[in-house]
Amino acid sequence: MECWVPLFQIFLNSPCPETEASLWLQQSFNQPEATAISTTSFLSLLTRPTEITITGSPSPSHTKRVVWIQTLPNAVQARILSFLLYDCQRFCETDLCQLAETMLKEGKELDFWVKRAAHQLLDVVSRSTHEWLSCLNLDSEEEQMEDEFRSLPDFLKKDDVNDTDLMLPWLPISQKQFNLARQYNSCGENDDHMTEFEEDKREIVDEIIEEVDEEVIKEVDEYLNPQVEEMAERLKDSLLSLQSTAKAVELAGEIRQLCKGGGQSLAILGIVEPWRADDETAAVLVSNLLDGNEDELGWPSHVLCSVILPKLLVLKEPASRVLLTATLEYSKVHQRASEYALLLPMILRMDGINSPICDVITRIVRESLHPGHVSSFCQKLLSDEDNLKKFICLPYHQCLIGNKLVWTESLFNLMQNILNHNIHLTQDSVDRLIQHAWESAHRFSKSLKFGNFLLCFVTKCSPMLKSQKTLLIEATQHTNTLVTKSVLSKLSSL
Repeated sequence: MECWVPLFQIFLNSPCPETEASLWLQQSFNQPEATAISTTSFLSLLTRPTEITITGSPSPSHTKRVVWIQTLPNAVQARILSFLLYDCQRFCETDLCQLAETMLKEGKELDFWVKRAAHQLLDVVSRSTHEWLSCLNLDSEEEQMEDEFRSLPDFLKKDDVNDTDLMLPWLPISQKQFNLARQYNSCGENDDHMTEFEEDKREIVDEIIEEVDEEVIKEVDEYLNPQVEEMAERLKDSLLSLQSTAKAVELAGEIRQLCKGGGQSLAILGIVEPWRADDETAAVLVSNLLDGNEDELGWPSHVLCSVILPKLLVLKEPASRVLLTATLEYSKVHQRASEYALLLPMILRMDGINSPICDVITRIVRESLHPGHVSSFCQKLLSDEDNLKKFICLPYHQCLIGNKLVWTESLFNLMQNILNHNIHLTQDSVDRLIQHAWESAHRFSKSLKFGNFLLCFVTKCSPMLKSQKTLLIEATQHTNTLVTKSVLSKLSSL
């Protein structure tokens, strides 16, 4: 029990317990001495039968058997259930269903917020038809459910590994390209061979970019079967009149089935207009529109560009927590889709990115993408404008997206955030970033954000700045901020 005390202190005191608890759990997994800490042991603790004494007048005192979580304050119970929903992928689906069902069955006098959190948890993780909403018939379906939680992950199964050439789904590199790099690296440890390897790294990255770009869908066939179009219109009406999470889950299944069977999924999604749903409904949709067997730049990209992207393109204030959480979780699983259907269109926003959009992209880069993927994306972003035209979006939203970078204060701030995340840029990317900084120095001469970017840039990339040191000094001299002298001092010492 003692090992869980810090976690329960988070639930009791933290203003944002879901994310903080998730981070604590992840860090605890990485500590070899914390053998008692696991998702299974945590759920075992919560569901442990406990007897409590109920006193009252005029009836005499009596004992009642409850699960251990019900002995906690109502606010803590609600927060724990909210965390289990937020981080449900780490837990066994069957165990989560049992916990929610037990609380709803036996806790007849549950606090409103505890009951609501239990309903939401069961909504998301249950595989039933949600008949319990109309009648609390919560009989367990364990015998019909496959316990996938404790089985071997699909990507580690021998047959699945042989069927795909992707070594790691979050890294844009195939097994063939990895083997090619290893051939260079195994030539020897002398300087000549290492130099040859460094020179060829750029060619390998270019090959990866070209290979990925070939898969990007550029056009949408606008012709639809009249029957399919009519069904899409009906789904649109249903979307705008949703009243419960259960209905949203059901609607997501209908949309997926229509798009998979009707052919032109982007055209169908353009009629349904899922981006018009509120943020909570959008989060439910993106969690339930996939079945796990889709091509990365196909259906997953279409889901992103039709549900999430339109909301973020017009963002003028911080994104809601529910929308941001859904976006981060989706991007962790579908990183290439996130790059082409979310990051690239957002950065190419016609008016340039603003501060709220910058914050969203920063969170995606830090929490959802592998550093190697971010480095490759930055090289593409800064290397050639032809690469910037290859993104995925609905025709309805193309008017909001340009075909070149618009360098705003927030875009320089984004580059600073990327550098602070220890993302390594190539020499070519650094040179182009210097050029953009030099061209923008007059416009942002009094901008502290721009000045902070220069200071971070000089600090993080100092070994790669010598070839264009003069140009960077000239750009810095055009600024007049609190950090101008510090930047010039660092440049003079290069």
